[in-house]
Amino acid sequence: MNLHPYVRVRTGSVLTGLLMAVLAPVLLTVGIAPAASAAETMCMPSETSGCIAGTLRTEEGPVEGATLTVTSPSGEETEVETSASGRWNLSIEEEGAYTVALDEESLPDDVVASSSEVTVQAGFARTVPALFELRTGAYDASRSKVDELIQGAASGLRLGLLLALASVGLSLIYGTTGLSNFAHAEQVTLGGILGYLLVNRGGLPLIVGGVLIVLICGFTGWLQDRILWQPLRRRGLGLTQLMIVTIGLSLALQYVYQYAVGARTVRVEVANPTVHQIGPITLSNMSYIAMAISVVVLAAVGFALLRTRIGRATRAVSDNPALAAASGIDVDKVIRLVWIVAMALAGLSGLLYALTVGNGVKWDTGLQILLLLFAAVTLGGLGTAFGALIGSLVIGLVVELSPVLGMPGDFKYATALVILILLLLVRPQGLLGKAQRIG
Repeated sequence: MNLHPYVRVRTGSVLTGLLMAVLAPVLLTVGIAPAASAAETMCMPSETSGCIAGTLRTEEGPVEGATLTVTSPSGEETEVETSASGRWNLSIEEEGAYTVALDEESLPDDVVASSSEVTVQAGFARTVPALFELRTGAYDASRSKVDELIQGAASGLRLGLLLALASVGLSLIYGTTGLSNFAHAEQVTLGGILGYLLVNRGGLPLIVGGVLIVLICGFTGWLQDRILWQPLRRRGLGLTQLMIVTIGLSLALQYVYQYAVGARTVRVEVANPTVHQIGPITLSNMSYIAMAISVVVLAAVGFALLRTRIGRATRAVSDNPALAAASGIDVDKVIRLVWIVAMALAGLSGLLYALTVGNGVKWDTGLQILLLLFAAVTLGGLGTAFGALIGSLVIGLVVELSPVLGMPGDFKYATALVILILLLLVRPQGLLGKAQRIG
């Protein structure tokens, strides 16, 4: 969910920073509990109930005693009041569109709102934030185009970094095997679903669950290559047949995910994200943590590819597998390591995506971003890890900035693909790809 740069409504949460399993631990915990009254009670969603929550706050501090009226889809009205910390929440037992109306008469005299009513789509097993913009003094609801561009760029950078975690592995697989893995997106979904099962349902701390998710996803990469891809390669199957196998695997995994969690959106953490503003940029604390983790992990992958022996072996296999094998490199072991790393990175990407951009995970979350992953890999240059990184950042920025520049929100993904087509018309090999002679 993209947040307005001037949103001062915070939804309370218990935030835990995720450690990167590849490098050193990074942990940040912010403990804030949303409240529906001065009692600061916590609304906890379940399989048969959900929550609507928020925080009323200006640049000078929280707003206490403000009254909000929540109207259910059936027309039932419920009043809630903000606590001393400006927080409120409400438990709901009916799914659908809820209208939250802010009583402006209950606001302090010097506090004004940009709007007095919002509509949210609430459901079971999750908490939905209801956001209002509040300021003190004379309020100007208009925003400068510069602020919108900065906010869009920040959101695009976040999306681009999360896409890069998955697309780098996808590019490495293509570079070493020549295979376009259409099941890669389901590995992204797996990371989010494992987060739901281990953290939300299993009760593990996010840091512990995150490490386990990366390890489990890495193991699935080893398992896939060991029992599926290596035997198929040794039997001499062509890339077309292998690609069809990845499509079938993708469909099979989607049905498995539907069976495991159903068709609804499930959340890794039931608590709401805390929003933090830096100048005109407003993102959740978890978004900043996810971006930092992504930068560290991608830097580690780049260092490993450039400076380590196994990284040089991977690049050699990518350039010429036959020559690499003739020089003593165990090509099968390198490819298996690539599968392990690629699946671990995709799982980490799915977990962070569910915690930030997706506000949860569904059985088809990976499918929704599959074209963006392939667009990033193709834009940067097929088979080049650094090209996938640059391509992901470009795609992320285009997706988030296109609505700011006037494109309808539903067309933002199409805009990214149009940019891809235009660039390939000028540079068919991609940004960092090498031109190849055909014929």
